[in-house]
Amino acid sequence: MRKEPYAVGNIIHVIKRGARGLEIVQDPGDRWRFLLMLRHLNDKYQPKDWLRDLVREDLVKTMQRPSFWPEQEHLTKILGFTLLDNHFHLILEETEDGGVTDFMRRLCSSMTKGFNERYGEKGSLFQGAFRSVTVTSDRQLQRLAIYVMVKNTLEMYPEGGLKEALKDLDNVWEWAVRYPYSSLGDHVSERSSLIVDKGVLGEIFPSPEIFKKFSFEVMKDYQNELITPLGGLTLEEPSL
Repeated sequence: MRKEPYAVGNIIHVIKRGARGLEIVQDPGDRWRFLLMLRHLNDKYQPKDWLRDLVREDLVKTMQRPSFWPEQEHLTKILGFTLLDNHFHLILEETEDGGVTDFMRRLCSSMTKGFNERYGEKGSLFQGAFRSVTVTSDRQLQRLAIYVMVKNTLEMYPEGGLKEALKDLDNVWEWAVRYPYSSLGDHVSERSSLIVDKGVLGEIFPSPEIFKKFSFEVMKDYQNELITPLGGLTLEEPSL
């Protein structure tokens, strides 16, 4: 597992890809389990079998914690996320030494274990260690937020992906906000997934209208290839 010398207060973009580019989720059940892990594994408390505990109190279809678990103490702040078929993106804030690394270890181990048990596979689900880069300015964070939560969500648009979504962004926007496997809805609607802490992003984008307006500006630039460098923050493209 990759270990970075993150300082408390650092904002970090993390990406984790499936081994050999293969899918890490195959159906809505896998995707929902990913959300449950973001909700419950970001915690200093480590039950022997977190999923069994949810089943025990019939909480698998909710985001509620079992009654016998202690109060949640987060390992890190999850500011944003998007799950795609073969990888996921997270925007995390280091809130205590080693918190990001501990959370990623738990998340990736649990995803691999669950996938292998469900599909009869062996070995790691993922391609090596997670990749990460630290944000160094509010401007970078602004555009990174749009990259992670808007651009990548639009990649999942069922009627043709990002290319088609950009042709009709005004109408596709509502679909993107409702996409359940991204935190976009946490930032621009009344939805609360109980996963996201808006933190500094809530200060940078103090209203849904401001977030939407900036999103449209960035995506228009993206469509027109008027791309502002992000200094490798995307971890997969030189700029956005």
